Amino acid sequence: MLFITLGPSGTNHEFVTQNYLRFRKLKDADIKLIDNFFFGLEMMADGRADYMVQAAVHPDCSDLVAKAHFLYGISVVDTFIFPGKQLALLSRVDINKPRRVAFQPATRHYVALKIGKNIFREFHMHVAEGLLSGAYDSGITFLDIAEKHSTKLRVEIKIGTVDDPWIVYGKQDVFNGEIIAAPSASFYDST
Repeated sequence: MLFITLGPSGTNHEFVTQNYLRFRKLKDADIKLIDNFFFGLEMMADGRADYMVQAAVHPDCSDLVAKAHFLYGISVVDTFIFPGKQLALLSRVDINKPRRVAFQPATRHYVALKIGKNIFREFHMHVAEGLLSGAYDSGITFLDIAEKHSTKLRVEIKIGTVDDPWIVYGKQDVFNGEIIAAPSASFYDST
């Protein structure tokens, strides 16, 4: 069984998909990282992949759900909530007053950024690479990057995690005419 999700290696998509497979006890499942979700639909349609995992906050999500259903006969077969990796606003230690900040578009409202030029990058890993190469002064990326490169990067703001919604696509239609929802919605018990 092959699950595909967005790469490169080290992304939240890979991290969350690994945790999803553990949660579902799918020990024989493999993960392949892809460059874009639309290519992933083609892989599923022609049998090169069985399932695909996508963050519901990804900018391509609404287009992907529509194309999956209407062009490929691929359905949403599962959804779940899971936080990604710890995030932080990091800056290079050699820069006192950052002027160029990079971030993945979905994180643009995580902190109030009043730094000169905003630079959008598709992946948190690309933000980290740009910080380490000197392309940007600051950026929102994974907190553990600062821990691994403490001589080059400092933590300006610890952001933490966000409980993101996730979508799993598959080739089978699971809808049976009734709402499909997690039976363990214990948050209703406290109202």
